[in-house]
Amino acid sequence: MKLRTCLLAAPLGVLIASACAAAVPTPMMSAPQVRSAAATAALVAKLGQARAARGLDDDHGFTVGLQHPGLQGTQVVRAAHTYKGLRVFGSESVLVVDARGAIVSESASDRRLHLGRGAANRLGAATADFDVKPAMPPRAAIDAAVGATLSAAGPDAAHVKAPGVELLIYPVMKMERLASAAGKLDDELNALDVLEVVDRYELAYLVRTRMQRGAHPYYHDTVVSAKNGRIIERWSALQTVIGVGKSQYNGEVPISTTFSEGSYRMRDPERGTGGTYGAMAITNADGGSKAGKLYTHTTNTWGDGKQYIRGGSTTNANGQTAAVNAMWGLMNTYDALKNVLGWQSLDGHNTATYIAVHVNTAYDNAYYSDTCRCMFIGDGASFNSLGSIDVIGHEMGHGVTAATSDLVYSGESGGLNESSSDIGGEVVEAYARAGGTGDFIPSTGNDWMLGTEISRDNTPLRWMYRPSKDGSSPDAWSTALRRLDVHYSSGPNNRMFYFLSQGSKADKAGDYHSKYLVKSPHAMTGIGTDKAFKIWFKANTTKFTSSTNYADARARMIEAAQELYGAASREAVAVQRAYAAINVGADVDEPAAEPDPAPDAHTVHS
Repeated sequence: MKLRTCLLAAPLGVLIASACAAAVPTPMMSAPQVRSAAATAALVAKLGQARAARGLDDDHGFTVGLQHPGLQGTQVVRAAHTYKGLRVFGSESVLVVDARGAIVSESASDRRLHLGRGAANRLGAATADFDVKPAMPPRAAIDAAVGATLSAAGPDAAHVKAPGVELLIYPVMKMERLASAAGKLDDELNALDVLEVVDRYELAYLVRTRMQRGAHPYYHDTVVSAKNGRIIERWSALQTVIGVGKSQYNGEVPISTTFSEGSYRMRDPERGTGGTYGAMAITNADGGSKAGKLYTHTTNTWGDGKQYIRGGSTTNANGQTAAVNAMWGLMNTYDALKNVLGWQSLDGHNTATYIAVHVNTAYDNAYYSDTCRCMFIGDGASFNSLGSIDVIGHEMGHGVTAATSDLVYSGESGGLNESSSDIGGEVVEAYARAGGTGDFIPSTGNDWMLGTEISRDNTPLRWMYRPSKDGSSPDAWSTALRRLDVHYSSGPNNRMFYFLSQGSKADKAGDYHSKYLVKSPHAMTGIGTDKAFKIWFKANTTKFTSSTNYADARARMIEAAQELYGAASREAVAVQRAYAAINVGADVDEPAAEPDPAPDAHTVHS
């Protein structure tokens, strides 16, 4: 592949912005703000004043964590719920705060209610004075978590990053039917027929281990009892998609580089600041598991557009193609978020990230790493070279989720985490195929199938419009969803987003029909990818908590649509119908179609 060169001109030794400039955005999100310590303390005090009204005693508190920009000058603040100074896992409030510090809205996952002597406690004496003194030291919990990894990975697995450990209160959840669903069979249950409730609390250590054995990373979050060392829960923290890439089929694409010390560097001076390289960048892992060095070249024409030849040079034209793929994907993902939403980089604060290519040997994977807030892309073995536009958009989507809702990568929340990245991948693909400019996501240009390009027989990894075509993903919610791998439990929400954007069809034998749509019309009307994505992004970044499940996602999506487009808007109705189509909530009728507006006096008819 020959690459259209971005022309550069400036004195040697000076970093130069390329001619491939990003479009000026029409921001949906406001510019980043940083709340002062005093403002944060005042916000915590306001939250504390509402304790008694919520049935909580004075042992309950709040700890402010992630903050990022919101809409129209607001700030989104995530406050973890605490009891006797310890964080209650998965229990938090998401606050939208205006410039004066007033709370505009609050979304909460209240898993703390049964702790303490307040009126909200329905578990009784067992948790009225919950003991927060551990019976074992943090080191023992780390040893238990590391031991679980070594038993699976082998004794020679090594730490990529030192283990992290936090003492917290872990709510063990159970599912209860609502009284209205008492007579339903299990396979007839709707997501709104059941409720997740606290069964009991455990004093526990949350241990984060990031280990690697040879070419294979083993990233896990493990919940270990602080009383007896028992492993309560464990899930993979490696946010990944199997086998990814093929940007070599996008033809000649512009990439943004810098010129310094006599060579061109795959470092984008127009996108992102700070981070490891001071800007968005691509590095060469050169067959290893480390990020490696920044890509450099004597000219500003990169790659040959062909699949990487295993064992060959990673720095010649053939080896550079993987870097071209990655940079083009990174640029388009950054631009789609900034130009359409006003969201800068992964965290909203424009902190630069990077992608490492040629990771390991014949590696059929790509993943986002929370240790560096960066991405690793392999060359493929059974797949083609990893780095397709939808996969890079997918992996960068994990970074956005990690900086906002931080959906726990397990159960229904894990499925929503994966789905959010699949949605992001398809949105970026549509944006890039339309030229990668402007403030609108087109409703065409993507294929609604993840990873088609990486497959050697053109079989995608996932079908957004009919997830069950992969043989493992369900098309709709059921009580079995929480037991599936997150790459499969994402299926129903992927289908929801497809219906929300594109609509469904009435043909019962086709891939685009839902038996759960029983109102008028039976084929729901989509609202377009741009509106669908804006609603999803607002819900994920300003309303979802880390423990949001499908039922809560529906409620927050409806709120987001109502706030963006109106309480009785077609968009809000479409959200209800799209979730009804995957067995989450009841279906509703669409409003009657509005007549086309009459032509004005200036219309010229031929």
